[in-house]
Amino acid sequence: MIRLVIQFVNFSNQWTPHKRLNIPHHPPLPLSNRDYKTRNHSERDRERDEMGCCLFFLLSILYSVFITSPAIPITNVETLTFDEGYTQLFGDTNLMVLKDGQSVHLSLDERTGSGFVSQDLYLHGFFSASIKLPSDYTAGVVVAFYMSNGDMFEKTHDELDFEFLGNIRGKEWRIQTNVYGNGSTAIGREERYGLWFDPTEDFHRYSILWTDQHIIFYVDETPIREMVRNKAMGGDYPSKPMSLYATIWDGSTWATAGGRYKINYKYAPYVAEFSNLVLHGCAVDPIERSPMCGDRESYAALSSPMTPDRRAAMGEFRRGYMTYSYCYDRARYPVPPAECLVDHREADRLRGAGSERFGAVRGQRHGKQRHHRRAPVGTGDVEM
Repeated sequence: MIRLVIQFVNFSNQWTPHKRLNIPHHPPLPLSNRDYKTRNHSERDRERDEMGCCLFFLLSILYSVFITSPAIPITNVETLTFDEGYTQLFGDTNLMVLKDGQSVHLSLDERTGSGFVSQDLYLHGFFSASIKLPSDYTAGVVVAFYMSNGDMFEKTHDELDFEFLGNIRGKEWRIQTNVYGNGSTAIGREERYGLWFDPTEDFHRYSILWTDQHIIFYVDETPIREMVRNKAMGGDYPSKPMSLYATIWDGSTWATAGGRYKINYKYAPYVAEFSNLVLHGCAVDPIERSPMCGDRESYAALSSPMTPDRRAAMGEFRRGYMTYSYCYDRARYPVPPAECLVDHREADRLRGAGSERFGAVRGQRHGKQRHHRRAPVGTGDVEM
């Protein structure tokens, strides 16, 4: 055990968490305020104090290793081949599974978009994919990675969204997250962000952690949004089994500058690439709608709280890259919805963004085939 702790201490001295976001790695606070140089302790007292300090330090290390470590190592989860976990949703030949079965290409052209869906329903879990987005002119293009049960519960559906919104040449893609519970589509819970990288140059991992108590959205290993369940939300917290979806489709009516810029199909096909597909969740019988979890301890571990390092990384991301949050949009919500935990620094920074970017025009639902993915209830947007 001591050897394990020593190895961990040596590793900790070399590792700086969240180096990509330049989060400062502060050394641990002193374990004691005593100044041994000025105290007239006996040798025995001094040895006892030093031993106590060392023991406290070792216990702190053990606590950090076995208690506060993340329940699901985001870079160390089992991936599935396409045939093991998914099936084509729509798009005919616009969906292409590569020979190894580990990667999928979704294409959008004038004829159709495309998409796939998980073979099983899930009640809670960790869901993830590495995605590379189309480059060049992508205005009006929407790539979505999301969970939903809209086909089963038309009026009371739940939903957890990653939506990637294309842009004109020279402008970056934006990410939108959203949460619906029990058909609460009258309350759009959108947040929008920029990124610290170009999502068209390489693959990056986008993940959703969903438990009965909280929902966390991740980009790579950085959490970007957390929603904690509380009593005031009532049934608005997603609580019914959902399938996982991935789609690409034409969102020209709303996706870029509130619909000002449309898709230009001379740049088609638009291709979104998916790999490292993860379905780590509690599968549900679609008929009896009862869980079929083989290892309940694995799924119970998902409820572990976020570590301090990850919470600090989330705070830094939101300060630097969040451009909109429904919690601060006073044009839409004069009183913030019940689940909002208002951060006054965030509120000051985003003041005025709501009415200018989202508050005027309500978005329209995608009116073609339902499985093409509906446009969110989010409002019109003039942000580029």
